[in-house]
Amino acid sequence: MNDARPAGGSGLLDVQVGRKAYTSTSGERLDVLRDVRFALREGEVGVLVGPSGCGKTTLLRIIAGLDRDHDGTVVRPPDGRIGMVFQEPRLLPWRSVEDNVRLIAPHATESELAALFDVLALTAHRGHFPGELSLGLARRVALARAFAVKPDLLLLDEPFVSLDAALAARLRQELVVLVERRSVTTLMVTHDLDEAVRLADRVLLLSPRPSHVLAEVPILTPRNRRTDDDIASIKAAVAAHPG
Repeated sequence: MNDARPAGGSGLLDVQVGRKAYTSTSGERLDVLRDVRFALREGEVGVLVGPSGCGKTTLLRIIAGLDRDHDGTVVRPPDGRIGMVFQEPRLLPWRSVEDNVRLIAPHATESELAALFDVLALTAHRGHFPGELSLGLARRVALARAFAVKPDLLLLDEPFVSLDAALAARLRQELVVLVERRSVTTLMVTHDLDEAVRLADRVLLLSPRPSHVLAEVPILTPRNRRTDDDIASIKAAVAAHPG
């Protein structure tokens, strides 16, 4: 079964992937995901953490509906809009920053776009083209594009990878502002445990291939109240799980 059924409540994400496999060039069937099961409540931020190559991006593509070749079901918000940020910004090089965003969200009003560009410090770059942007700015445009559609479900595939620590921290904070402003259900993939515990309401630990959820670690302390000691304690609790 490869369906995506309406959820019972707005914002709910329920993932039940029984199996995802690829066929190698030699004809061998290779399992990537097996019995991956978890759910997120409305407005909850979940972060997937797992070893390199365990299938995190594949799982995100399944949830987004971009990969239907799997056994299982994905329940998404009914009639919900999906915003997705890939590892690479994937901006159209022949369109300006503003046009890249308007192309995805043609019905967004000027005031809505202005507020979004302001939060992401993009106001001065609305007329620039992707080739004129740093990687950090391009990632902000990718975030703006995802939020401009007013998503019910936001999917992020390592959106801050390859950025320096200071810039990544700033973009994480901007993401938090956007997510909490709209209370959007969010699922992010990262290899960075520190990043995971700073952003997540719940950390989902994935095993090596064939990947499944080893543990779900809820984080009860609100994001804006997590001290460095809290972060260290949560990271230790997550790292203590076997696998």
